[in-house]
Amino acid sequence: MHPDGTIDGTKDENSDYTLFNLIPVGLRVVAIQGVKAGLYVSMNGEGYLYSSEIFTPECKFKESVFENYYVIYSSTLYRQQESGRAWFLGLNKEGEIMKGNRVKKTKASSHFVPRPIEVSTKAQERDRIGLREEALDRLSSGDIAMLTGE
Repeated sequence: MHPDGTIDGTKDENSDYTLFNLIPVGLRVVAIQGVKAGLYVSMNGEGYLYSSEIFTPECKFKESVFENYYVIYSSTLYRQQESGRAWFLGLNKEGEIMKGNRVKKTKASSHFVPRPIEVSTKAQERDRIGLREEALDRLSSGDIAMLTGE
């Protein structure tokens, strides 16, 4: 998701625009938020994806692990009228978003690979630095000499 809210795919897996926060909002239900844009991925009643500044029911997606360890996301709000089949998030080979009612859960277009990322906030860095300094303050100069072998 780009800063302007555009949702698309890229072959560059290191792009900052491929980073999303998966926010638990229920049992196996997540909100998907673009890290750079801070916007939520949403699906409307016609199956089109869009970005939203505020969290709404259209931002809720059921998260399911598929048999090949890929993860698929389906709208918790919308499904096929007659069959009841779920509408899924999907990207075609060109990286364009697909209409939810056209995406099949068995096709690669709907398979995503979540990867954990190390998040380091300024507060975490301050805490780490503070703990190191505190530990050094507690050691006397004699203890430091013993540790260094002098």
